[in-house]
Amino acid sequence: MARKRGRRSSARSQWKVILSGGALLLVTLVVFWSVIWPYLVGAVVLGGLAAGAWWLLRKDRLVRAGDRHWRGQDAIQVGHRTLADVDRMSGTEFEDLVAALCRRDGCTDVRRVGGSGDNGADVTGRLPDGRAMIIQCKRYTTTSTIASREVRDLLGAKAHFGADLAVFVTTTRFSRPSETFALQNGILAIHRDHLGLWNNGATLQSLISVNGSGQGDQRHRARWKRTYGTPSRGPRTPRQ
Repeated sequence: MARKRGRRSSARSQWKVILSGGALLLVTLVVFWSVIWPYLVGAVVLGGLAAGAWWLLRKDRLVRAGDRHWRGQDAIQVGHRTLADVDRMSGTEFEDLVAALCRRDGCTDVRRVGGSGDNGADVTGRLPDGRAMIIQCKRYTTTSTIASREVRDLLGAKAHFGADLAVFVTTTRFSRPSETFALQNGILAIHRDHLGLWNNGATLQSLISVNGSGQGDQRHRARWKRTYGTPSRGPRTPRQ
């Protein structure tokens, strides 16, 4: 009993001290309010700014972590994707692939806009240096070639969208006239071989520096025919 009474008495004493301290603090605030309030307001404002800065920093870290995650996932997918896999894609899936490769390489505002009424652009976006780009994607069979008229259509789309760079991406080859037209008009022509490099980790900007190369000489074209058959200039396999 004596122990219980002692504990109760100690608890009451602690509460008296707390209440006394609170009352003293309240009286001090009332008496010296005109002197203290600027400091209190300053403390509240500083506390709010600190909390806001912490929240923004935390949000930035989460966004950056998410960005690193999906870029890592893209890199993993690229490492396991082959051109044979690309050949089995539908036209829409191929456009999605090209858009994903652009995002992987640091391009911004990347959107797939392909479909009816796309005005000649399947993918739009901006290069890492800020230049606007449009991309035409053609998932054709390897026995087809890209004709000059298709590249000319892309040049018109470039003017329509006011883009700085036009890119033509295909799973097959460009005819010599179409490749020459692309080079003369500053169009980046990504044929099958360069698509394979891009798919395996080469950046879009690195392909700009090798534009117009890679389709090889006569021996290369002979090997292409043995592998894929004779290129056709007739009707092409439509996008699925």
